[in-house]
Amino acid sequence: MVEASLAQDAPLILSERAARRIREIMTSEPEGSLLRISVSGGGCSGFQYAFEVVQDVAPDDQVIERDGARVAVDEVSLPFLQGSRLDFVDDLIGQSFRFDNPNATSSCGCGTSFSI
Repeated sequence: MVEASLAQDAPLILSERAARRIREIMTSEPEGSLLRISVSGGGCSGFQYAFEVVQDVAPDDQVIERDGARVAVDEVSLPFLQGSRLDFVDDLIGQSFRFDNPNATSSCGCGTSFSI
């Protein structure tokens, strides 16, 4: 397990706001649940982020933790997320998780898909 609060070499860094929101989401889920983040082909820019609440960690998952929030990333998605920062924003447009992904050369307006 990686403590990703400030680890610059972590595959994914969770902001304090993202960790807080993940903990809030998990309060209504079965104990031991965590958020799975994956990248797959598709979306309007070529790749898309996906979020899913899961109860089990796969053997090839990297589990990242900050302040009690746990996120699982599969080994296929890791290279696409390496060095990324996940934040949670609440603004006039709405609430959402947002990635700052240094691997992405462009992204769509909604922020859920990107290209490399």
